[in-house]
Amino acid sequence: MAIVDKKSLEEEACILRFCKIVLGWDYVQLLKESKKNSRNIGDGSAPGLRKVKDTYTDIDDYLATFEPLLFEEVKAQIVQGRDEEEVSEWKFAIVRECSETDGFSIPVVGYKAEEGESISQNDLLLLSKTKFQEGTRLPTTYAFALAEHRQGDLLRVRMWLDGEVKGINTDEVVSCPRLLSMHSLIGNLINDPNRGLYILKICSLSTIVREYIGLQSIGSLPFKDLILTATDSSPSPGEQSWKIPRPLMEFIETNHNESQLAAIHASLSRKAFVLIQEQEKHRLFLGFLVPFCMQLQQECTPVSFSCRGGLSEIKRGPYLPLQEKYVMWGQASPWLTGINPRDEIVPKDGDDGVFPTTGNELKPEIVTSSRKYRVRVLVCAPSNSALDEIVLRLLNTGVRDENDHAYNPKIVRIGLKPHHSVRAVSMDYLVEQKLSSMNSTSDKQKHGAAGRDRDSVRSSILSEAAIVFSTLSFSGSSLFSKLNSGFDVVIIDEAAQAVEPATLVPLANGCKQVFLVGDPVQLPATVISPIAEKFGYGMSLFKRFQRAGYPVQMLKTQYRMHPEIRSFPSKEFYDEALEDGPDVKDQTVRLWHDYRCFGPFCFFDIHEGKESQPSGSGSWVNVDEVEFVLLMYHKLVTRYPELKSSSRLAIISPYRHQVKLFRERFQDTFGVESDKVVDINTVDGFQGREKDVAIFSCVRASKDKGIGFVADFRRMNVGITRARASVLVVGSASTLKKDEHWNNLLESAEKRNCLLKVSKPYTAFFSDENLKSMVAKDQSMPEDAEGGMAVDNNAPIYSNLGDAEQGQAADENEYGDGDGDGDDDGGYGED
Repeated sequence: MAIVDKKSLEEEACILRFCKIVLGWDYVQLLKESKKNSRNIGDGSAPGLRKVKDTYTDIDDYLATFEPLLFEEVKAQIVQGRDEEEVSEWKFAIVRECSETDGFSIPVVGYKAEEGESISQNDLLLLSKTKFQEGTRLPTTYAFALAEHRQGDLLRVRMWLDGEVKGINTDEVVSCPRLLSMHSLIGNLINDPNRGLYILKICSLSTIVREYIGLQSIGSLPFKDLILTATDSSPSPGEQSWKIPRPLMEFIETNHNESQLAAIHASLSRKAFVLIQEQEKHRLFLGFLVPFCMQLQQECTPVSFSCRGGLSEIKRGPYLPLQEKYVMWGQASPWLTGINPRDEIVPKDGDDGVFPTTGNELKPEIVTSSRKYRVRVLVCAPSNSALDEIVLRLLNTGVRDENDHAYNPKIVRIGLKPHHSVRAVSMDYLVEQKLSSMNSTSDKQKHGAAGRDRDSVRSSILSEAAIVFSTLSFSGSSLFSKLNSGFDVVIIDEAAQAVEPATLVPLANGCKQVFLVGDPVQLPATVISPIAEKFGYGMSLFKRFQRAGYPVQMLKTQYRMHPEIRSFPSKEFYDEALEDGPDVKDQTVRLWHDYRCFGPFCFFDIHEGKESQPSGSGSWVNVDEVEFVLLMYHKLVTRYPELKSSSRLAIISPYRHQVKLFRERFQDTFGVESDKVVDINTVDGFQGREKDVAIFSCVRASKDKGIGFVADFRRMNVGITRARASVLVVGSASTLKKDEHWNNLLESAEKRNCLLKVSKPYTAFFSDENLKSMVAKDQSMPEDAEGGMAVDNNAPIYSNLGDAEQGQAADENEYGDGDGDGDDDGGYGED
């Protein structure tokens, strides 16, 4: 119990420090500083800030680097929150009571909460004597507050009104008239029904608060020295490697290629950290997950685990006879004796345009006496969408036990807004299932009040699960703090897309081995603050380890792209290390490859195009590229109607406003909601996804300006590798060639006769006569090649002359934006 108390006290101390620093800030001053910094970030030097390094001498060196940068990111999130929360309105509130604790003021305010009220724990609020309104004098009495608890119309908040903390030194507090005035106002307003103050929601700080706690936990992490030095000084595992039964090892060796097997053997070595670089989603993910999901032989049983508070002995009950295990499992998971709920929810042979969803025929896991110990695994990803993709892959394939039999281990997906295809294993769904199974009198007597307590049920489900899935942020939620034991293995997918403090969050739950899976030459972590970005805050732990020379297992064989798509990124970003899987060319050849302009790779030089910037926006659009792409789309789906599907064809752009313009013009031109027949999104929204055809609109086109974050080679890499069969890049060659990587791409396209110069009017380019001139020579098509084999010449083609199809617009982000992630780029980095 002492360990749990110590851990809670450490977290509370972190939160208090965070609140002292942030809640004393002046909101108006932050907005002014943001405008100033947007004009001039500086030369990379700033007081109190250090550049992120590859290695660190000690914990003080580490925290002195990351803590100030994290608070720069907090400032940027606050400023951005002003723009994103446009629907948030000032609310009038009456102060019901106010207490003081640890130097903080804890007022409870009453306000009229509307249906669907969005204020929740860790939301940052602005409290003011009067509203902030344009054209009026700014108030002098206002302060930040952090929402702690809301019940109905009552809201408890935490405020720091003693003064502003100087920098991040909480021992230096400067008296501030603004905060003193707010302190007096709150005291005078208690239970005054005629007077009150105003509340405005700024943003949620839940994710970054958890990242701050994760950062501060570095001193008690089991691998702190390894994390600081990026060097594994432990001796070679040798005899300590995980032992895999022969039948299972034969299955692994038969079903994985050479580079995958090397990564699997590295994962079996018991090294504390294993880094795996994958350019595309491989079967390997489940391949190295398998050995840890199965219940290993007794000699592999660890005797202790590490957590934030130190070492703790694992407590185990007596081993039950097999029949008693069946009884216990039946009570814990009553659905195991009936139809698998996954079969009820997961569509049969469906395709929602994100990834395949098929029925699951695998049998649930049965515990046998031959398995003495269950290894517990925590699988994390930065976003909900990335997490749900992993869960679905596991549901569809299951894992193999030590006898090479497929089974479904007990899993639970924790967090917000699960995709419908994985809802059957989501925490909320399982809680409802378990509660509904306790309706009988005997169950009520057995489980008592605790059985009806949702928190108890959640903890029970979490403890029972062999594999727990969570976003990085949610792994720092209070639910995990109630665990009696840590995890044996933590696997972080898309690890190169997470800032380092985010990666530390799940490690604080305790583990013995960590896997970082990702690709540092694809999309980086999302960093809103340009200052923090300049100082390297966006570098992932994966990338830092790689730079420091830590061994990385690279998966070299790709199974997705046509070789003509693979050739350039392999040379430009992977030192020509990528190899094609067997028959990948035959599997990706399509009938539309008969035309050079629709081949595996083609660059369209829109040399007369012009970029523009919507008023009040940091984003960019290119109307000429939109016009050309829509004509290209129409020609493609006219000749090949099977491409008229959001699961087959995508239009991608680096800029949010270009994506918005595409969606609007698509509706105007074809009279149908775009999401019904084509997937239009930002490059960031397509990380980890793939389509048959991807049309990439680069946007930037000017003689004297740069190309902004289009120059980020990682974003470029993602944009040109989303297609299986054809990637069609649309841009201004003269503008893009200013960048080294884009210039190399243009030279490669020219050498391959894939660079086409397009002049106005664009309709002439897609005329039948011009298309005949672009018929590709020596196109050999396998007999079973996809695309156009079952063309219905009478299939309706969209036309702006037809009646617009009526219907509700689908949610642009099918997964939701829990934990601050989303399909778009979040508005950061646009320039």
